[in-house]
Order: sequence, then structure tokens, then C-alpha cells
Amino acid sequence: MNFRIPTDEEIHIAFEQGEAAVRDLFRDLARQVEELTKQVARQAEALQVLQARQAKNSRNSSQPPSSDGYKKAPRTQSLRKSGNKPSGGQSGHDGHTLPAVEHPDRTETHEADTCAYCQASLAAIAPTGYEERQVFDIPALHIEVTSHRVAIKRCPQCGAQTKGTFPSGVTQAVQYGPEVKTWSAYFTNQHHIPVERTTQIFEDLVHHRVSEATVLKASQELSECVAESTQAVKALLRNGEVVHVDESGLRVQGKLYWLHVASTDSLTDYEVHAKRGKAAMDDGGILDGFKGTAVHDHWKPYFKYNECNHALCNAHHLRELQCMETQYEQPWAKEMTTLLVEIKKAVEATPPQATSLPSARLADFERRYAAIVTEGFDANPPAPSPVSEGQGQKRGRPKHAPPLNLLLRLRDFSAQVLAFMYDFDVPFDNNQAERDVRMVKVKQKVSGGFRTIDGAKQFSRIRGYISTARKNSQNVFEAIRDAFGGHPFIPSPDLHVKPLSS
Repeated sequence: MNFRIPTDEEIHIAFEQGEAAVRDLFRDLARQVEELTKQVARQAEALQVLQARQAKNSRNSSQPPSSDGYKKAPRTQSLRKSGNKPSGGQSGHDGHTLPAVEHPDRTETHEADTCAYCQASLAAIAPTGYEERQVFDIPALHIEVTSHRVAIKRCPQCGAQTKGTFPSGVTQAVQYGPEVKTWSAYFTNQHHIPVERTTQIFEDLVHHRVSEATVLKASQELSECVAESTQAVKALLRNGEVVHVDESGLRVQGKLYWLHVASTDSLTDYEVHAKRGKAAMDDGGILDGFKGTAVHDHWKPYFKYNECNHALCNAHHLRELQCMETQYEQPWAKEMTTLLVEIKKAVEATPPQATSLPSARLADFERRYAAIVTEGFDANPPAPSPVSEGQGQKRGRPKHAPPLNLLLRLRDFSAQVLAFMYDFDVPFDNNQAERDVRMVKVKQKVSGGFRTIDGAKQFSRIRGYISTARKNSQNVFEAIRDAFGGHPFIPSPDLHVKPLSS
């Protein structure tokens, strides 16, 4: 609006017309001031939102690190506090060196044929001892071709011909063996090497270039070979006590799909789906009927599973609290950060046999938590409820500022925020799922996306198998080779998942 100040002539005329005219003049002026004040307030709010949006990065919000671009947040904004330890190996740390082996694969003896002092011949002299040095190296690689032949014999009695039997797996006149398939799948799925570069690696290392179709077929076959392991992992996750869940966007066929992960410290399952919400989670086959505790970042569809408990990721809360403190100047945010970190340290300092904090300590933490939330609401009172329809107001709940939204979550979901202090099996954050998502995102960053949905699903299943194998201290290359041999790694339920008590 345009603010208009009455001229001297208008004021003089108003005074001549009487008290009522003066009152109308100043009432109009007051109305303009009020409208201008509201306009300034709206602009200030919009400016604050824009400034907060510009200031957000992966260290003070839920945005991924890839969104930071070249303008990284200052190092001082990190949630980690600097320690007093110097860089490098610490005092008392055991050093490691390459140890000699007792039984080397090959031994070369280098004779001393001439005396180094008088030049006399030592060719016929027996050694009095040996000094040994060992060299660890990789022998030259080459692709080995094995020709399988079956004998054909004619029976002397009936004259019929009988053939021998080819080994299992030898089905074509010319084909690649399991080691070539293992190399192909290992490079593309474990190390995210593109298909064309994988063929180049073969040519450089073994002087034989396999086709791109061979590399792609190896991954397709491996995906089928690990299906039994995938189903076993799903069953273990579904019957476990605590499962980390998360989702992230994935480019498939030039469109936005979603990668869903469910994992623990010993199990990983990935699913690629066109949707992000409950329909995709149902198709994943883990949360539907799950009765343990699901750890996540407050994505609302997770709460539709009401048969299980929920725990919220406090790493997300710490980042959001940092944003509230620095961008919105909210003193309570720093207090809440300090309290959450204090509770985390108290949990970590508890004896291993304990399952929860003492009741007195729990009550103290609950009281302080509630007091900080109340302090936050005092500084950020909720907006008034919308007036009845027909008075020019929008329907629905009023829009809240980010500090108030966070306060509402901390208040309404306090049990889920503090779940880690009530039950030590519940972690402080959801970093397990975020770490498991990261490697698939690396694949997307290398390749730019997946050309087909089948390729994306195959990769996700193989990565789940590889991740599970690594978490259980299995050699990834050997785990892939065993899968091609019909013996995929399947984790044991007795060793890796704590079952729900009946």
C-alpha cells in the first residue's frame, strides 16, 4: 500500500470542520499505520524465511550433503566438538607392519659363488646359513581357457553310442566361467564402476575384453542367485526388535523413484519403488506386521504402522536445533541440544548390563525436557485458530513458523524423541540407515541414474546382499563367488538379530 500523510491544508480544513472531521482524519491515518505495520511484519517474516532457506545446509538441516554445492558451511558449524587429541596415531597405539609368512608360495635361493674379500670360488662350498627377505606381490594374470570334452563310445554288444556327462554349469559350446562373472559383478556392484570401464579393466588386467552384455548379464544372474538370502534378511528384519528405516530419491529412466532401506548393524534390505509412502513400504514386506521399534526421521507414513513402536532420529533434531539457534535466534534450542547430548552421554556411561537409566535420572531428564519445550512455546506462541469460514480466512490449520513446528514435534512426540534413554536397544539416531543409503547414492552419482527399473531393482538387491555380507565380516568377493556357485551367504538368526520376546 502507499502510505499517505495529510497535507497542512487538509489538516487545517479538518480543524475548521470540527471535531468529527479531525477524528476521521486521524482514524484514517491510524488505519494506514496499522496496515503498513502488518505489511512490514509480513515482509520481515518472508525475509527471515528466505534467509533461513539460504543458510540451510546438510549440517544444520535434513538436506543431503549433495545439495551443499560449492558453498560449504563453515567448519565451526559442525555439531562435533573439537577434541584435545593430536592428529595421527595416539600414544600407546600398537604399530602394524607387513609380517613375514612361515610358508611362502615360492622360494628363490641366490648363491654366493665368489668370496667378497679374496675372490676365491665358493661354488662347491655348502651354505652355513641363510638370510631371508620376503616380497609380497601379485603374479601376472591371464584368462585361462579350459576345454571340456565328453567321450563318445559305441557299445560292442548293441552298437548304440553313449556320451559322457559335462560338468554342471557347462551348458554352452563357448561360455565364461564363474570367476569372470564374479569379477564383473564385483566391479560394477561393489565399487560402482560403469559397465564400459569394467570391460576395460578386463582388457588391461587379463588381456581379454569381455562384452558389455556379459557384464550386465552377470549382475542379472547374481540378482537371481541372492534371492534366497534377500528373503532370509527380510524375515530377520521383520522379526527383529529394532529396525532403521529411511528413503531417498533415485533417478530411474529419467524419473524420480524412491530407494527404501530397512537395516540393522548386521542386515540390510533395499527396495526401489515408484512411490515414497506406505504403499511402497507395504510392498517392501518388512514394516507391515512389524512389532519392534522402527527408527526413522519423522516421515509421517511411518506412523501409519501402529503395531510397532517408533523412535525419532536425534541427529536430525540436533541439526534443526542448530538452525533454530543461529537463524531464528532461539535460546531454548541451544538448551535442548545440550540436554539431548547430556542424555546420550549418560546412556553411554551406563554399565553394559543395564537396560535403562535409573528412574530418578529419567524423571530429572523428563522434567528438564518439558521445561525447555515450555520455554520454547513461551517464546513462540501458536498462531490463533482460524475464524469461521465466510470471513475471508483460509480453511485448515494456520501455518506455523519453523521454530514452532519443531516445538510441536518435540512436545507431541517426546516419548519417541527420548526412546533411546528408556530402552538401550534403541539408538540415539538413525545414522545406520543413512549410512546404508549413502552407497547407493554414490552409484547414482557415478552413473547419473539407472536406465531401467529392472536394473535398479537388481542393483538394490545385490547391494543389500553385499552390505549384509560386509556387516557379518564376510569377504565380498568370495560371497559373490559363492552366490554364483549356488551357496549365497545367509545370516544366522541366532547370531545377528535379537528376537522379540514373547
